[in-house]
This record gives sequence, structure tokens and C-alpha cells, in this order.
Amino acid sequence: MTPVISVRNLEKSFGSVVAARDINVEIPALQTVGIIGANGAGKTTFVNMITGHITPSSGSIWFSGKDVTGLPSRTICRMGISRSFQVAQIFPSLTVYENMCAAAAIARNNVSVLRFAVMPLLNPEAEAETEEAIDLFQLKKYRDAPAATLPQGVRKLLDIAMAVAGRPQVLLLDEPTSGISVEEKYDLMEIVMAALKSRKVTVLFVEHDMELVDRFAERVLAFYDGTVISDGAPAEVLGDPRVQELITGHALSKTGSAVHA
Repeated sequence: MTPVISVRNLEKSFGSVVAARDINVEIPALQTVGIIGANGAGKTTFVNMITGHITPSSGSIWFSGKDVTGLPSRTICRMGISRSFQVAQIFPSLTVYENMCAAAAIARNNVSVLRFAVMPLLNPEAEAETEEAIDLFQLKKYRDAPAATLPQGVRKLLDIAMAVAGRPQVLLLDEPTSGISVEEKYDLMEIVMAALKSRKVTVLFVEHDMELVDRFAERVLAFYDGTVISDGAPAEVLGDPRVQELITGHALSKTGSAVHA
């Protein structure tokens, strides 16, 4: 079966700085992949190359058998690869419902954010998509609240829900729990992962919390110095002595709590 994402000999340099090198990864459809690594390890560069925000210096990226290397981010998004950012990309003055309608209308009509401002926001398809997403991501309580007034965790939920408005095959999440309290993290990830599973979305998520990675990822890619140093099941990767030495600094106990090496 053709992998949904295939990355071959991927490299990226910024002048004399090598941000990514010798990355070879194949990701099957419907897998949930956690991406870990210290700051500057190459995680976000990897995500940015897959989503078209950065053009690789060499190597190739294939999506469902099609070469998408160097294509513009909007083209890649229309093809079925979407992403969320570490800082939520929402319209603060619009309500949750209006934000979702905007995202659905933009996704369905293949228009830019600027053109969305002068096009009809509501149409039957966008409204149906909005109602379904609000239920799926448990946002009904905040349906009519301006996005600027939302708690940080709810903003993240809204941002991810908007990223799924175009019904992508693949979604890349850049630190989905960043800025969220420890108490909220697990609830947010439970909602997100359940919603994405119901939509049959392949998920890659960048995360610094190893307990979240251990709990929600089926597979882990560990980045160090621009390349993947370990790739496998969470227990295998998080138990890798090199990963513990260079990235996590600790092992996880069977209960998921940190055990410092």
C-alpha cells in the first residue's frame, strides 16, 4: 500500500546552518505520529517542509503517490495536507461559529483569507460543516462567544477544528498543548484525537510533553541535530538510551510518570 506521506533523503540548509539532513520516513494512512526533540532539533523545519511553508534544499516529499516537493502551501493544503500552528490562527473578532463558517467557506471555495472578506460567509455546505465540527470538537458551549474571549485551551480546539474544515487526509499539529495548563492538556488531546480519529485523519503532532506522546502516539519520530535518531513505537523510542540522553533526559515509568536518569 502506498504510504500517505513518504519523505526521501530530505535536507534543508539556511546558509551554513543545516536544519534538516538525511530524513527518510514513510507514514501509512491513519497513523498517529508523535514528533519529539529539543528546540532547534529540526521538528518544525520538517513540518514546514511537508506543508510547503519551506522548500527543501534537496530530497523529495510524496503525498499519496504524488510528488509535492516545493509546491506552495495553499496548493498542498488543497490536496489534503493541513496544519495548525503553535499560536492559534483564528479571527479574534468573530464568534466561534463565524470562525468555523469562514474556515469551511474558504476550504470549500479555494479562496484566500482576503477574498473571504468580500464573499458570502454563509452557505448550506459551510453551515453544515460548521455545525458538525462544533459538535465534534465540543465547542457548542462557546458557539456564540467572540474568539478573543475564549480560554487558551478552547482557542486551540477552535484552531484545530478550523484546520480540519477542508477535511484533510493528513493534519500536522505544531505543539497543540503549548501554553495550556497541565490540568487541561489531557482533556484537550482526548477531544482532538477522538475527533480526528472519527474523521479518519492521519496525524503528526510535535510535542514536548513525553507523557502526552506516550499516551497518544502510535509511533514516535525523535529528532536530534536535524535528523531522525529513533523511529518506532513510543515505548521503544522513549526507552532508547540515546533519546533519553539527548532529548528527554529521563525515562517513563509504566504509569507514564517521569523517572529521571
